[in-house]
Amino acid sequence: MDPSNPALRHDLAVRMAELARMIAAPRTLEQILNDVTATAVELIPGADVSGILLVKKGGDFESLADTSGLASELDKLQHDFGEGPCAEAALQETVVRSDDLRTESRWPRYAPAAVKLGVLSGLSFKLYTADRTAGALNLFSFSAGVWDTDAETTGAVLAAHGAAAILARRHGEQMQAALSTRDRIGQAKGIIMERYGVDDVRAFEMLRSLSQESQTKLAGVAQRVIETCGDSN
Repeated sequence: MDPSNPALRHDLAVRMAELARMIAAPRTLEQILNDVTATAVELIPGADVSGILLVKKGGDFESLADTSGLASELDKLQHDFGEGPCAEAALQETVVRSDDLRTESRWPRYAPAAVKLGVLSGLSFKLYTADRTAGALNLFSFSAGVWDTDAETTGAVLAAHGAAAILARRHGEQMQAALSTRDRIGQAKGIIMERYGVDDVRAFEMLRSLSQESQTKLAGVAQRVIETCGDSN
């Protein structure tokens, strides 16, 4: 992408605005990430394939938004070999670039395997997600020497969109879990208040004491109260 070309700059600005609206709209994470990787292939010259890799706590890999099926295959190779640009970007570096995998020395097993699949270069961007999950937006090309500064800039912007979508989903899940926990504790408190004739404060203290004695989270104790005392009413 030539930064001096007003038309290309306009196209990028339009696509970024569209992606921002997509993230704000009530769409699934899968739909948003599919748009991110499709846009990467559309806007970045030389990018033939794109996908998103999540590395979960414990080392499990999850491949998302693969534009062709090849990105998932490359992710699996990296998982099996324990090396590669996508995992390296997700876990360590901000940007990992390889201009020619045929001469790449950083990943002695992954690079030849990728070349056998027709992939000659790659560009990966760290997704800033959360402590328990690392991620990367990955671009692959069937040609060597295709990446430039504009490719890195556009990829970084798209990676930020992808990370925002993942964080938004996680925030929503955490909010839903918090509301569910609050409701369970409230229900358990109501059962204790009715059963033992105590007020709201005393009911909560009883729940907290049970939690400490059993070394069980408060939400778990509340659920047990609901299942035992509640069913016997």
